[in-house]
Amino acid sequence: VNARAPQPYGRVIPRGATADSGLFLVHRGDGKMLWEIPDSLLGRDMLWLTRIAAAAEDLSPFTNAGSNVHEYLVRFERDGDRILLRSPGTRYVADTALPIAKSIAANTFAPILLDPQRSYVASVKSFPQNVEIRQVQTFDAQEPPSQAATATVSLTTAQSLVLLPREPMRPRLADERVGWFTLRQIDFGSTELKAAERTLLRRWRLEPKDPAAYARGELVEPVKPIVFYLDPGTPVEWRPFIRRGVEDWNKAFETAGFRNAIIARDPPTAAEDPEFDPDDVRYSTVRYVANLTRNAMGPSVSDPRTGEIIESDIIWYHNHLRSYRNRLMVETGAANPEARSLQLEPALIGETVRQVIAHEIGHALGLPHNMIGSSAYSVDSLRSPTFTAANGVSPSVMDYARQNYVAQPGDGVTHFTRMMGPYDLYAINWGYRLIPGAATPQAESGTLDRWILERAGDPRYRFYGGDGIDPRAQTEDIGADPVAASTLGIANLRRVLPELPRWTATPGENYDDLEELYGELVSSYARYVGHVITMVGGVHRDAKSTDQPGPVYTPVAAADQRRAVAFLEETAIAAAAFLAEHVFATPTWLVEPAVLSRLSASGALERVRAAQASVVARLLDANRLQRMTETTMAAPGYTPVAMLADLRQAIWGELSGRGAIDPFRRQLQRVHVERLATLSVADGTVTEARPLARAELAILDAAI
Repeated sequence: VNARAPQPYGRVIPRGATADSGLFLVHRGDGKMLWEIPDSLLGRDMLWLTRIAAAAEDLSPFTNAGSNVHEYLVRFERDGDRILLRSPGTRYVADTALPIAKSIAANTFAPILLDPQRSYVASVKSFPQNVEIRQVQTFDAQEPPSQAATATVSLTTAQSLVLLPREPMRPRLADERVGWFTLRQIDFGSTELKAAERTLLRRWRLEPKDPAAYARGELVEPVKPIVFYLDPGTPVEWRPFIRRGVEDWNKAFETAGFRNAIIARDPPTAAEDPEFDPDDVRYSTVRYVANLTRNAMGPSVSDPRTGEIIESDIIWYHNHLRSYRNRLMVETGAANPEARSLQLEPALIGETVRQVIAHEIGHALGLPHNMIGSSAYSVDSLRSPTFTAANGVSPSVMDYARQNYVAQPGDGVTHFTRMMGPYDLYAINWGYRLIPGAATPQAESGTLDRWILERAGDPRYRFYGGDGIDPRAQTEDIGADPVAASTLGIANLRRVLPELPRWTATPGENYDDLEELYGELVSSYARYVGHVITMVGGVHRDAKSTDQPGPVYTPVAAADQRRAVAFLEETAIAAAAFLAEHVFATPTWLVEPAVLSRLSASGALERVRAAQASVVARLLDANRLQRMTETTMAAPGYTPVAMLADLRQAIWGELSGRGAIDPFRRQLQRVHVERLATLSVADGTVTEARPLARAELAILDAAI
């Protein structure tokens, strides 16, 4: 018998083999696992997912059980007596009825995936819409993350083969004015005189149970709601907060016409669902990961043909509780008595868990970060008890605006955390509401554009992920005025610092907690200062369509740039000179003796030098100077020459007779000269920084 030819069924399947029916029929016996693939599934699109099911200790901060490693669109095809596994591309598209579709097929030949010796298959489970494979893989490792003596790393990987819908979901075209995760395709079937790129939203398929009622504007439940299961390893005390964080999004889905669109469920018992497995792609989960990473993530898996989200596994890292404990104490402790302890009340820390989960669920629903959100609220509003109780700190939970560090003691504010806001409801409606009568994605565009224009004048509905240039769109900032917000934030840090020894004290313990919280406070100070630095040479970006008036890019007003830097002696306006007052006038409060005497024998000078050196380096950045030069060519503004002069006054005031030059000032002045010297000889394409730095050195040389 030719062993390579097809064999009789009874000879291929081992005697006594067990069978598991589902998407495929899986046979197991005689040390073999065989898949029986129905003819009806040959050529069908499937998604092949690879995830970590069990990870080595300390493998990587962001690689853990549940992490997605890779995704392939695949098809099983028969070639004579062989079964091939191919991975077709999805980037190039065209209507299959168009002649050019044949050219795309000829020029995107799908590779065949081979390498059967790569791994050891531990188990295979077949479900109605997917096959779940577990592989145990061991690798030689020169520097394994744990158990170094073994010189190996072992992982269990989860492979999911998911049958994609025979009828792909109708996609929705993206618009940069509303924030969405997207996928990009090249549409060769476009009538444009080019290979046109189209960008599709990544979103779940929501279809109303009662289309007629939905079309009348009534709230309707979806045919298939979005369901997230909690990880069985989730501590019981945090489960209510996690469930609320998931289901908070029902308010947003109601704006899109759907009731009970998203549901959070506790992990089922074996009796309730004997097949429940967090690694099974049929279940979207909120994974609770026991490692030292201080973060959370909201990834999802989508159909590469249309952007339809198939499933999601939110990841909450246990040690993120530590992040929020620390930030609540440092940033809100001055005005929030409940934050003045290492052991916070469950209701307070639980509320932060809820909001983080809501933020990550937002990612899983398709929404990216919206860093411009918090700039819609005035600094005065953030000090109002009624406003903050109703609105939090930003119109979007997708903003990195975690705590209210602006509220002062005596303001009476009691709500210090973020919450879902009007932008989130608007974005979900824009992406998920069905548009009756629109038969194609292109036919929806007019309605979608109108929804944007209706909100264009309201800053609560702006979207921008940020680029480090627009001071309105920064990470971890709040309020419309960075100078005012950071001034109030630093005032709170100055109140908190002397209290840290008492708030972090634990009888019988050393000062490790004090050192950690002090480090967090210094980081907060640097972050607030950084928010102000971005104003210098800053440019506002407002995405617009070609039929909207006005520019997309607008320089920050010269007066606002200058008040971030300038040394102003007049008492009435001295507070406006933020960097001069809070950085270049030695921030000796940062080296509080009651704190540093418990942490180290020395280091005050270096701590201040490092803080000031970072600011000098960021201000004297070649790209910033180039940007200031360009923006002031078009219209009068804050020129780099003026900024350098203001900086010189702030750092070298003693040359005009203002006091003695102490060690703190000497090291700041050395930092300034060294940075100018570096710029004056630097090579590269940014040309303005070099002559500006050389001129400034000449002025300093004469004055000194």
